[in-house]
This record gives sequence, structure tokens and C-alpha cells, in this order.
Amino acid sequence: MTDASRHSAPSSGPLARYYRRRAAGELREDPVQEQVMVRLQKLHEALKGYEEQFAPSARNNGRLFSRLLSRGKKPDFPTGFYIYGDVGRGKSMIMDLFFEEAPVNAKRRVHFHAFMLEIHAAIHEWRYMPAADRIARWGTDKDDPIPPLAKKVARESRLLCFDEFQVTDVTDAMILGRLFGELIRLGVVIVLTSNRVPDDLYIGGLNRELFLPTIAMLKDKMNVIALDGPTDYRLERMKGMPTYYHPLGEEATQALSEAFWRLTDHDVADRSKVGPEVLDVKGRKLTIPVADRGVAVVSFKKMCGAALGAADYLQIAWHYHTVIMVGIPKLGPHNRDEAKRFITFIDALYENNVKFLCCAEVPPEELYEEGHGHFEFQRTVSRLMEMQSQEYLAKGHAV
Repeated sequence: MTDASRHSAPSSGPLARYYRRRAAGELREDPVQEQVMVRLQKLHEALKGYEEQFAPSARNNGRLFSRLLSRGKKPDFPTGFYIYGDVGRGKSMIMDLFFEEAPVNAKRRVHFHAFMLEIHAAIHEWRYMPAADRIARWGTDKDDPIPPLAKKVARESRLLCFDEFQVTDVTDAMILGRLFGELIRLGVVIVLTSNRVPDDLYIGGLNRELFLPTIAMLKDKMNVIALDGPTDYRLERMKGMPTYYHPLGEEATQALSEAFWRLTDHDVADRSKVGPEVLDVKGRKLTIPVADRGVAVVSFKKMCGAALGAADYLQIAWHYHTVIMVGIPKLGPHNRDEAKRFITFIDALYENNVKFLCCAEVPPEELYEEGHGHFEFQRTVSRLMEMQSQEYLAKGHAV
């Protein structure tokens, strides 16, 4: 704790938790992180009572909000944050602390890709919905779905936190400016993390000039702050750590347990702190048995022996920056369905730069030596080999 912070440390909120973790030796002193946390603590304080004042509810129906609008005044909503920085600087950790402590009931934290999939599905449904159904469900029969969709999001989430914000799709780029503009106008407080400075969003994208007003809006309506300390903490924790263990057995299991502890500061067996977590996959619940601080532990049997598919694996890849898998057997004609799912699973992780640690019965090149799909599996072998490299480990999650 710095000299200034000793005299001003709050007793509660994200900054207090940050100082407690640092005092416990879980975090190093990092002035850049600390300054970001100080600013998020101010937003935390601003959010106290915000929901009751402005959000429509059974008690107040958003009376203050409605009263100000009726007088032609714009409510003074708290301003959200756009936090950007290189890989491993602590963006996910900072978001964890802020979101968990936020004094708001109607809050949501979601990976940006998952959120946009929901938005596209809602717009698609809108376009094919009869006018009468639009009126019944949305209260309007107009052709523009963005305003009513933004109102729906605002009713459900007064605080909206996005992990891994990036724009790579032209359709997302065209929707995003109007949607975010409406959400901010309605008083939704947005906090997001990104590996990119706003001016680099959608760089090189199709018709990027049409996205430039959205960049200007983000810079104007949000506090843009850099988390640009010199240390890549995630890569440092993984430095020298093997990622692929074989054969199966107590030695490999113990090595992965130690890896989990090194990445999270928690023992994998401490169930009071490390899970389980439940992910929502298109209305279905997917349980991750052990998870903490962006690291998930799964078994091959549960992930590839069950009827799961690309949507499940993508949700995992978006939600966790590191996945540890135990119990990968030697594959062959007798379990080719599991092998096909494993291919899809690894593709999802690889394409989102998820770090992958595992223990298997045999080395990667011996995992699936014969049987239907053997040729296609060679790409998976290649990816498993690449995912052990320092170059891959240094990549940003979902970049």
C-alpha cells in the first residue's frame, strides 16, 4: 500500500478487497493497477442507491428518472469505464473485484461475443414477428428493433460489464454504436475491458469509416483508462510450467493441482473458494465443477463423453482464459464420437487463445493413431503442440 493509500483506504468495496489481496501476498504492489482501482472505487460509491433512484421497480417505477425527463432534464448518470491494456496486466482480476462488490442487484457480466449473439438472435426474432406480437411483447410496432431492445436490456441490467471487448464483425460494428448509445442514454452503466485502445477497434474492418462515430461516442461517453503496467502477470505465472502431462497418474494430477494453485492462489480442493460455476448456453446450464479467477478445471469424460457441442465449448472459451483438462485417454475407433468432440473443443480454445493444460494417457501424436477421422485429428495434434509454445502462451485471450 502506498503512503497516500494508507490514510484513505476504504473499508469496503473493490479497492478494499484489492488491498486485502495485496496484503495477503496474492498480488504485488502495482501503481498502475492501484490507480485504476481507485477510480473504480469512485464508481462503486456513485452506484450506491443508483438503482433505487433511477431504475424502474415495483417500489418506485423509476419515479426520479421519469420526473427529470418530464422536466426536460437529463439525469446525471454515473459514467462507465473503458479499460484497455496488454495481455496479463490484470484486467480480468480488476473486473472481478469491481463486479463482485458492485452495490447493484440488476447487474450482468458477460463476454462480448456471447452478448452480441443474444442481440443478433433478438433482432432476427423481431424481423419475423407480426406487428401485433411486437406490440404485445415490446410495446411498439415500429420497424427499428434497437430502441425497444435497449430498453429490455436496461430493465434487466443497470450495470453491464463486458470482458474481452473487441469488434471483428461488420454486422456487430453497424449495430454497436446505436445500441450502446441507447443503453447509455437510458442510464445503463457500462464497464468493459479490452486489449485494444478505442482508436484501434475494428481496424482494417469492412466499411470501418462507418464505425468511427461509435469510437468517438465511446471516448466521449466513457472514462477511457489504460492498464499498461510493465509486467505480464499471467505469462509470468506460467513461465517454465509444462502444459501437457503424460501418462495419466498421481504425478500428472499433482502437477496440474499445483498449476491451478499457481494460477489462482487457491488449492483446487478448496471447494469453499473454487467453484463450481454454472454457464448459460442458449438457455441450458453447463456446470464447470472447479473454477476460479478465469481458470477452469474439467474432465475429458464430462466434456467429450457427454452430448455437448460447439456452443458449449465456445462459452467455455469465452469465459475462461485458462482451461485444465484431466483424464484424456488414448482415442481410437471405439470412442470416435469423443474424439470428434475433442477436436471441436480444442478448436474453440485455440481460436480464442485459451491457455490449455492437461494430462493424457499418451503424447499428442499418439492420441488418435487409427480409425475414422484420424486424418482430421492431425490438425488437433498440431494445435496441441503449438498451444505448448511460449508464443501461444503470450497471446491475449480471445484476441
